[in-house]
Amino acid sequence: MKNVKTLTLIAAAVAAMTTGTVQAEQFYGFASVSVNYLDWTDKAEERSNGGYGGAKEDFVYLEVEGGAGYSWGDVYGFIDLENPQNINTSDRDFSGSPVTDSFRVAAKGSVAVNIGESNWNFYNHIYSLTVAGEGFFDQNLVTGVSYDIFTDSGFWIKPFLGLHYENQTFSGSGFNGYMAGWVLGYNFKLGGQDFMVTQWHETEFAREDQFRSNGTQYTLDSVGHNGAVSLWWNATKEFTAGVQYRYADQKLGTAAYHDGVIFTAKYNF
Repeated sequence: MKNVKTLTLIAAAVAAMTTGTVQAEQFYGFASVSVNYLDWTDKAEERSNGGYGGAKEDFVYLEVEGGAGYSWGDVYGFIDLENPQNINTSDRDFSGSPVTDSFRVAAKGSVAVNIGESNWNFYNHIYSLTVAGEGFFDQNLVTGVSYDIFTDSGFWIKPFLGLHYENQTFSGSGFNGYMAGWVLGYNFKLGGQDFMVTQWHETEFAREDQFRSNGTQYTLDSVGHNGAVSLWWNATKEFTAGVQYRYADQKLGTAAYHDGVIFTAKYNF
């Protein structure tokens, strides 16, 4: 029930992004649906499936994404349906082999509220992952501050720093150190076409021992990294194609560096 409530709150936040806010000036807004394919590298699969934990397999996922900026701050969120072809499959694998093709729901919602007239914000985000076939869930709440930087060149960046609270099936609930990171973007034209480079990055540090076990002989380091660098081609107002380099180190249950490529076709509302 707790997971359902969390996903409901995130879904409500995503829905709110596409609507106006009473007595607030809206500066920007976007919403999209996309089809994505994540292709892990051979090295990533060898490390993840070969004893370092967090077994990996290539998969398709559908995503609903949206965001908006207002005079009081900004909001962002997404909901991913991973392995949607297995949405009606819920049998757990009791053979001891990792379940890599389970239907999964990943969702994130974030809000940054302006602090006075400054570029500083009160920042909060919540991320939730639920794995149907394994009865696994992991929820991460980060609360802290962020800072907005915009330039006339088309480059922008929003770094953040916050306390990290985690609630997970096997590790329980509690304080799990800190998280720092950023989202950034750069818009440019090439050959008369509109392109954009973006990155999101998260670094967890001072993680508690309680959350560093991954079910293998290895233990996750106290510091972990997670993120992606993306190139987007805005072919038309409605259609965007993208390729993303996805990376993680001492994250996603794997006590090693692992990476992959995501291919995306996106429809913009």
